[in-house]
Amino acid sequence: MNDILQLKGQFQHNRAPQPGPVELPANGTVTSDKLRSLANDLREMEKYWRAIHVPFDPLISVYYRTVVAKSNRIRKLLSGTKSAAASVVGAKFNGDEYSPKHVITHCVDMGTIEATIMLLGRCASILDSDYGGLMDHDKLKAFNKKGLRRSIKDLSKTAFAQCMRDAFYVERFGVENSPEGIDGETVVTLYDTGYDDVIGFMHDLGFSITPDRVLGNAIRLSPEEYSSLVDQYPYLVSMAVRDLNQMPAEEYPIVEVEMARIPEPGNEPVIGVIDTAFDNRVYFSSWVETPDSPYVLKPEDIEPQDRKHGTAVSSLIVDGPHINPSLDDGCGRFRVRHFGVAKATRFSSFAIMRSVRGIVKANRDIKVWNISLGSPIAVTRNFVSPEAAILDELQSEFDDIVFVVAGTNRSYPDGPEKIGAPADSINSVVVSATAFDGAMASYSRRGPVLSFFKKPDVCCVGGDTDSGMHICTPTGEAWASGTSFAAPWISRKMAYLMQVMNLPREVAKALIIDSAAGWQFEDNPYMGYGRVPQRITDILGSANDEIRFILTGSSEDYETYHYGIPVPINKGGHPYVARATMCYFPKCDRRQGVDYTSTEMDLHFGRINDKGRIQALNKNPQGEPGEYTYEGEARKFYRKWDNVKHIGEVLKDSARTRKAYSTGMWGIKIRTTERSDTEKAGRGMNFGVVVTLKEINGVNRIDDFIQQCSLRGWIVTRIDIESRIDIYNAAEVDIDFDD
Repeated sequence: MNDILQLKGQFQHNRAPQPGPVELPANGTVTSDKLRSLANDLREMEKYWRAIHVPFDPLISVYYRTVVAKSNRIRKLLSGTKSAAASVVGAKFNGDEYSPKHVITHCVDMGTIEATIMLLGRCASILDSDYGGLMDHDKLKAFNKKGLRRSIKDLSKTAFAQCMRDAFYVERFGVENSPEGIDGETVVTLYDTGYDDVIGFMHDLGFSITPDRVLGNAIRLSPEEYSSLVDQYPYLVSMAVRDLNQMPAEEYPIVEVEMARIPEPGNEPVIGVIDTAFDNRVYFSSWVETPDSPYVLKPEDIEPQDRKHGTAVSSLIVDGPHINPSLDDGCGRFRVRHFGVAKATRFSSFAIMRSVRGIVKANRDIKVWNISLGSPIAVTRNFVSPEAAILDELQSEFDDIVFVVAGTNRSYPDGPEKIGAPADSINSVVVSATAFDGAMASYSRRGPVLSFFKKPDVCCVGGDTDSGMHICTPTGEAWASGTSFAAPWISRKMAYLMQVMNLPREVAKALIIDSAAGWQFEDNPYMGYGRVPQRITDILGSANDEIRFILTGSSEDYETYHYGIPVPINKGGHPYVARATMCYFPKCDRRQGVDYTSTEMDLHFGRINDKGRIQALNKNPQGEPGEYTYEGEARKFYRKWDNVKHIGEVLKDSARTRKAYSTGMWGIKIRTTERSDTEKAGRGMNFGVVVTLKEINGVNRIDDFIQQCSLRGWIVTRIDIESRIDIYNAAEVDIDFDD
């Protein structure tokens, strides 16, 4: 087996090219009637908002004809004291699952609405007088050269052209109403109308809210308060979800076996567990720390059943391979710092997420956190859950932590198939389950999240109804199944990769996903990128006919690239199939709805052709000169805005040697795009890429690759497991210095 190689070199950076003139699509047309219809929509909105007298600026929703790219969203319409992009406060999808359309909500002042009405009317008059009432692609192209008649002095050339483009993509303007009614306690997020203090804002609306009921931009309301809010301000609620969750009752068949034995802990890595409470009477209790914390359940509130689930989860993290020898992953044992935050049955997700934030910030030495709690309620189409948003926010704020989250179980056979919170966390590693034979578990739930993001990420053994996993509970050793017991196996691997192997979290996550996808990846909404190999050596190594290497860097500008990867040539060609996986942890904004991730990194990897461009493995045309990709296609085929990019070829018997271009080099390019025109949330953001090249004739060319990389200035390091274990052990030794 070959070692994975770590390549370190100097990436280059380029600024984004300047945009060209504003144009319509080839067959796009805009009529004067369409412009007047949009103006009439805004007049109705103006009347509506003037009549209701609210203490904030109007909320106007823009209904688009399709899923629109950032470059095709309105720029001139609804722009006033601030740009149209700066006034966006939410985004959702309309239409069915197969033909979604963007609905983007703006918060704008009355002056901006009035100015937009005047602009639409003025442009409609120009269309009638100069263009026969219709603008098309060719006319606008000619207009960009000639401009407006000199007699038109109150409108710029750019404003007119942009108005045409805006109007083409917009169907209508309107006002969105509140989500459907929700039973019980509700977590509500309001549109950002410019308030600095949500408690004060709610007070002005007639609601008394205490600080413990606020988490970020989410507010917990009673059923009566929520009903009153939507009755008075139906347009103000951006998102609303039920707060109270319930874990299914768990009965573990007890098995009569001799009590297991375990040595005392040493310098093993620590994994954080956030779950129900832990029972310190079990055989491995010396490996589990349960610190006093204001964020955990009080001892007097804990009942015996509240200790079962959490104890079982920690038993797998500490001693999983010992009590399940057939699942030995080669990672050894781990210590656990356990935080009991949830009751065994009903609990408040809102309260738990407040606890999670406090726990993580107070325990910064922990890098991997396991969360095997989840909601039976399916996630919604148009926004991420408050629970998931907190996890994403923490992983964006701290660049060295990762959450491993159970993919939630279906209440077989009648439960919802879509995953539940917090398994809709985009930055976390979300884990689904398989039976012991590798088949999808009967209780598995599926993605995607926000109609697009691939969740779960991966799957591994969680057992099934006919064959459970061996666990330890407070009442004895038992058998159980569920995603709760699949997630700990991935937490163990992530902790091993990050803490023992000392790899960045971006690389660790990419290795997990890449190893699951393999050479025969098939898109499966229940299993993510596939089943993760059981043994850690299968993740940290590659076959003798493979070259597997990792690259790390950060985005400092629009383009980050390196065109000097010297893949070995044989008889004038490259005899390989290839795949690449990239992961990064973007800043996310729940208030933006379906436009949740703030930064897009677009991966291009392949040979450098004779024009000096990358011949991308997946033929990705995004950003290339003269190319255009519709937003829907970009999301579907190139995972635009997803923080995991996997491009790979299926290994076939008919695989052939690729042409080697004159440079003989392969290259990597990452293009970074921001949602915001002003905030550079992705500047300095880290990424990790795992590349695998498989020699189609079975020849081992790794030594040739290492030699050529060294000649090209790369620093090449073998990731040798034994050496890194020695380094970890040496670093963890406590040294006493004599006085």
